[in-house]
Amino acid sequence: MGRISNRQAICEVLLEAAKEDQDIVVACSDSRGSASLAPFAKEFPEQFVELGIAEQNLVAVSAGLAACGKKVFAASPASFLSTRSYEQAKVDVAYSGTNVTLVGISGGVSYGALGMTHHSCQDIAAFCALPDMRVYLPSDRFQTKKLIQALLKDQKPAYVRVSRSASEDVYDEDLELSLNQAKVLEQGSDLTIIACGEMVSPSLAAARLLRQEGISAGVIDMYCLKPLDEAAVLEAARGSKCILTVEEHSPYGGLGSMVAQVVGAGCPRRVVNMALPDGHLIAGSGPEVFREYGLTGEGIAARAREVLAQEAGRDGA
Repeated sequence: MGRISNRQAICEVLLEAAKEDQDIVVACSDSRGSASLAPFAKEFPEQFVELGIAEQNLVAVSAGLAACGKKVFAASPASFLSTRSYEQAKVDVAYSGTNVTLVGISGGVSYGALGMTHHSCQDIAAFCALPDMRVYLPSDRFQTKKLIQALLKDQKPAYVRVSRSASEDVYDEDLELSLNQAKVLEQGSDLTIIACGEMVSPSLAAARLLRQEGISAGVIDMYCLKPLDEAAVLEAARGSKCILTVEEHSPYGGLGSMVAQVVGAGCPRRVVNMALPDGHLIAGSGPEVFREYGLTGEGIAARAREVLAQEAGRDGA
């Protein structure tokens, strides 16, 4: 099977599940094509709701359907879902405890060439701040499928952010996913890289580069931003000299902030965050934006070397 995007993986899972479950409903804000959900709309028109470019209505209607017993997946570009419909996500979904999975498509800088209006670099912070809202950033198609299958079995609110392009494979079809438990991909005694979403693959590439230089670099896939797997974070902190977090998000309120909070309280270690800068990003394709800000295998490895050199200097002082 060829590599597919995470959004397409979501559609495949929902298409298969809807054959046996008429309560599954997909809602879109004029985004069925962008979300790769057109096949679902065609196959199950009675279980598909098109709201048009009206994200507030999308979330409110989805919550209403869930209150009637439906299992609703509401898809819209992450840049708009996390801002225009934030109040509805807060009140109608999180506060009301409705069985709605909000799917933020083309997250981060997937729409990079369209500029900051289409970047979603604040969504982790925004949705993690909502009580009873879970937040997930799967790293590849296999993890995305397992995550959606797991979310179909529960009745709690969730936000899932996926990229637009096909992600590099991190796992395979035999992946076993424990909901809300991070995946430790590599163990490392010098430094542990904790990443999420699109940044997991380049973090693994960075770890491979570092190993060639004799540096023991661990990698953790923190696909579950909320609830954060604090046990995995603390174990990494105790077993490494320092922690490097990598995320496609603002430096404020995201993975780095949450990891630093846990490490600072439980096992003091230096935590360095690699993220998108606090400012108006360049316009360009996703890979171009990543290269500009060092969010590549080479860039992450270079930052890791700097951090370890600084730690060595502190130890020798």
